[in-house]
Amino acid sequence: MKCFRFRVSESKGTSSKRRKCLLWPSICIKGTPSQVEPKSETSRKGSRTQSASAASSTLTSQSISFAASTNNSSSFEGYSQKHYKLRFFSFSELQIATSNFNQENFLGEGGFGRVYKGLITQRDVNKGDITLDVAVKRLNTKGLQGYKEWLSEIKYLGRVDHPNLVKLLGYCAEDSDTGVQLLIVYEFMPNKTLETHLFRKDLPVLSWQTRLNIALGAAKGLVYLHEALDFKIIYRDLKPSNILLDKDFMPKLSDFGLAREGPDPGHTHVSTVVAGTMGYAAPEYLQTGHLTLKCDIWSFGVVLLELLTGRKALDDNLPKNEQYLTDWSKPYINDNRKVKKIMDPRLEGQYSLEAAQRIASLACQCVSVNAKLRPKMREVIEAVKEISELPHS
Repeated sequence: MKCFRFRVSESKGTSSKRRKCLLWPSICIKGTPSQVEPKSETSRKGSRTQSASAASSTLTSQSISFAASTNNSSSFEGYSQKHYKLRFFSFSELQIATSNFNQENFLGEGGFGRVYKGLITQRDVNKGDITLDVAVKRLNTKGLQGYKEWLSEIKYLGRVDHPNLVKLLGYCAEDSDTGVQLLIVYEFMPNKTLETHLFRKDLPVLSWQTRLNIALGAAKGLVYLHEALDFKIIYRDLKPSNILLDKDFMPKLSDFGLAREGPDPGHTHVSTVVAGTMGYAAPEYLQTGHLTLKCDIWSFGVVLLELLTGRKALDDNLPKNEQYLTDWSKPYINDNRKVKKIMDPRLEGQYSLEAAQRIASLACQCVSVNAKLRPKMREVIEAVKEISELPHS
């Protein structure tokens, strides 16, 4: 199994100035960001980067301190503009909400935590106390990486708001008999993930129009992160398992543990330890550790290819020359006459061929090896809108 391992200090462009750390609520780990940055690797199997020191480093109550301020100053003005309050949950509340993290409530597992369905009571000014289904992520605290991801989720999702981003409701950070408990509470998405519906053969096939709607919604979430704020956010982990679906199959981007602030004006990139998922990470990022908005464009292109073909970005079960979706599909998406040969057979021809050809062409642009040739997310949105309005034939 081949993994990519890098050790790159995190900085903006070529600047050596230490990055400012925005924490809200003000939750600080003792030590500077450079002191706690673990080595990471990108997993071939689809799991996210793992801390190399996880086995020997465990968070304790002494390693985390909490301040009650919710108005800490920051150079990131956009956060204060988008700020909304998060609820603090006690660990006992979330134990009750999830029936003590009962396996029957288990929803899934990410790189650094298990997610459970829960039921909480919430005060509504008009309706009084109401019950609400939620998703509760319980972070693995064996090592600093889980803590950093938990903090990143609060840092970004706690201060941004968009219909295509999952809503963060609250958090928990509390000592217990087994150590510090770090949890995050999100809105519950009843249709689980795009990965579930795209690759599980026991579920109904996603229609072509639903696939286009999901692509458009994901693009809207990304363009908000890239362009709508006073600063830019690089998502860095776009993939079907991070695209949640609500009751109407509207997509919402989730899991902001690997998100990073984009480069400062005058800088071209952020240099960072490589993290993400093999098959979705842009090649120039894997090679250099230089993170740009165009890395998200590559990942979006890969997701488009998955929507077209019904294949995974990386599948070890396929012949070697077909394992990487981007490599296998390139000869077909470059030629409109060949696009039909790679379409998801489960669609049974129920799609507009012109629309499929144009999505293939757009995906081809997004996964260009030359990052400069990739479109901006605003251009991607306009293209997907036009394609989705084409008549079915």
